[in-house]
Amino acid sequence: MKQTIKILASVFIMLSVFACNNASTDTTQYYCPMKCEGEKVYDEEGSCPVCHMDLVPVEESNKVLSDENEVSDASIFNLTSKWNTQNNETIELKELNGDVLVMVMIYTTCKAACPRLVADMRSISEKVDNKEVKYVLVSIDPENDTPQKLKAFAIENKMDTDQWVFLQGTVDDVREFSNVLSVKYKQISPLDFSHSNIISVFNKGGELHHQQEGLGVDNAETVSKILSLTK
Repeated sequence: MKQTIKILASVFIMLSVFACNNASTDTTQYYCPMKCEGEKVYDEEGSCPVCHMDLVPVEESNKVLSDENEVSDASIFNLTSKWNTQNNETIELKELNGDVLVMVMIYTTCKAACPRLVADMRSISEKVDNKEVKYVLVSIDPENDTPQKLKAFAIENKMDTDQWVFLQGTVDDVREFSNVLSVKYKQISPLDFSHSNIISVFNKGGELHHQQEGLGVDNAETVSKILSLTK
């Protein structure tokens, strides 16, 4: 009887040690695919506190895509927000899949920085001169920038071709997307905002590849990055 008890006790101890070892080796960490907080990792799965995308395991970050239409975890095409274009069409960002994207956030009533950002976008487009590139302007004032206003703005600024896409979203979706682009903005009057001046370049899979910050800066590097993505 004593021998049986000793055997059972030994088995119990072994099982306890095995369970503890398994628990201690479960060290899976998670990160935001958009890297909103840089290289920060989390010990538990959940959603990013900044852009609210689902966190993904670190070991999946180097996953090889098996389908040419599949996008990586870091792609903006994973966002499910819906946007209205200047042509009054409703789209998701994934419908822009396959083109190099050059993005900027503006608002049409701006009289200071935005006209210069628009000029910078036009300068980049003229130097790139490639049909595989789309230029996307996202309004940070969706309550006033209706599709009709965006259309008029596109025509006025000679951006009324298929390569130019103007987007109006909900207030929440615009805020979420601004976090993805690291663009900060704040409404300071009914028709005026202070905001970052950043032009972002995404590859054909929707992954952030390059950012240009400032107004009227030398865009040679940005143009070079865009051209490298079209090859």
